[in-house]
Amino acid sequence: MHPQKAALVRLLADDDEQTVRLVKAQLAQDGAGQLEDLRDLAGCDHPVAALHARDVLHEVMQHEALGRFENLCGSFNDNSDLEEACWLLGAAMLRGFEPTPYRQRLATWGTELDRRLRRAPATRQKVEVMADFLAGELVFVGNTDDYYNDRNSLLPCVLDSRKGIPITLTLVYMLVGHHAGLPVEGVNLPGHFLARYDNILFDPFHQGKILTRRDCEEILRRQNQTLEDWHLASASPRQILARILANLLYVYHRQGDSTQYARLKRWSHLLVRG
Repeated sequence: MHPQKAALVRLLADDDEQTVRLVKAQLAQDGAGQLEDLRDLAGCDHPVAALHARDVLHEVMQHEALGRFENLCGSFNDNSDLEEACWLLGAAMLRGFEPTPYRQRLATWGTELDRRLRRAPATRQKVEVMADFLAGELVFVGNTDDYYNDRNSLLPCVLDSRKGIPITLTLVYMLVGHHAGLPVEGVNLPGHFLARYDNILFDPFHQGKILTRRDCEEILRRQNQTLEDWHLASASPRQILARILANLLYVYHRQGDSTQYARLKRWSHLLVRG
């Protein structure tokens, strides 16, 4: 408990806006070293004071996450934890984000998928069961109406909206598959990220549609490219994170958001250089 909790509650509930601003600025400046005290303050009985305390808590948490994610980009490699990186990216980009309920959601879906997979002995059947569950029942679909929205690149937002772009929808299949004991890989096909289980390629952006090599050739033909074997190689955690950041970089460039663009450019540079 903060040693001055009672006094801070009174100040945060003050009718004078300047007083409230000064108190919040001081609490934010004290920062990450007092997160538990801030959580305690945010749980106080006074609704106005609690609201202001939560605002400061979320600001401090996001500021801390921004620094941690930048450090992560400098050390992230092909053996690093991609899921943890995505939660930290969410915390850096979304004020007030807490990963615990999202982790639990993925684990619950994985448990249910595991139960359903017991009735699917063949590889293709397993992919079809997974697609029926995630695309058919949970309705994870490609966000064709608002493709260039930054929320499509942030895993927590995709889990909330059930909409995303090819790489983040593939990531959902990978993470749920992991909890179900089904090792789904990402495939870094130019222009359209895909998923693979065993020898079956499929497209989470299009409801888990199973693809042939000829389908992949057609995807690249529309980009005036020729399919090579290396286009179908498994994507490493570092490659996946780099592509997520590249998507965000493009979105902020389109939006003319110079602050976010500069931040994403710095993170991408650190990731590639590291």
